[in-house]
Amino acid sequence: MSVDTVKQPNWFSRLAHPGQFLAWSRYLVWPLAIATLLSFAIGLWFAFFNSPEDYQMGDMVRVMYVHVPNAWLSQLVYGVMAGSALGTRVWRHPLADVANKAAAPLGAVFTALALYTGALWGRPTWGTFWEWDGRMTSTLVLLLIYLGIIALWRAFDDQLKAGRIIAIVTLVGALNIPVIKFSVDWWNTLHQPASVFTASGPKMPGSILTQTITGDYPPDDEDYQSDEADPRCLVVVASCRPRPRRGGGGRRGGGFRCRFRHRG
Repeated sequence: MSVDTVKQPNWFSRLAHPGQFLAWSRYLVWPLAIATLLSFAIGLWFAFFNSPEDYQMGDMVRVMYVHVPNAWLSQLVYGVMAGSALGTRVWRHPLADVANKAAAPLGAVFTALALYTGALWGRPTWGTFWEWDGRMTSTLVLLLIYLGIIALWRAFDDQLKAGRIIAIVTLVGALNIPVIKFSVDWWNTLHQPASVFTASGPKMPGSILTQTITGDYPPDDEDYQSDEADPRCLVVVASCRPRPRRGGGGRRGGGFRCRFRHRG
């Protein structure tokens, strides 16, 4: 058989070689790093300095501009890890383990920030830092899964064996992602129902959805009072009060009892 007739490996197979991957990716590291830093700087500037106050929450609404992206990224990173786990179990791709191991700390940080900023926003808005509702609890479970995967990577000396075991754990943990997504539909929670990613499309008016994604907020509230905006889709008001004491032994009921109503 001549050299010309030898079947050349495809790009996916060549990508499995660490040397080939480093040769292709070295030219992308700095451009992507610069683009990331610029995007962060622009996004934070719009969030904290170029967006209007909420008519109810005031400046506290700016916490949402940090909380929501971190919550989305916490699930997106786990989706990347689940894809990497498939690469490990199905194709035995050498770089799949590397991607899984590198993504776990990022996902843990995003999830922890989502929980922390959510608690900061929840205290003045809902009257409590924490409530064991479906979305908060399932997001906490996601953080514990991230931490467990990080611990497993550190527990094994044989990283190839660790990769195969952790791939199974990652795929099993992926069942929690739809629980986070649909928890607001399955259970009565403090969180509002989905308004961006729904089966029938976004429930937000187009003008507000565009501003949510791009961060290009107007200096006043004109777009928020347009005829296109349905206030029932934008604001859910919660009336919360502490649960009463239980029994005669001084035992105290935890959390808050909340009643929701649509404004408009």
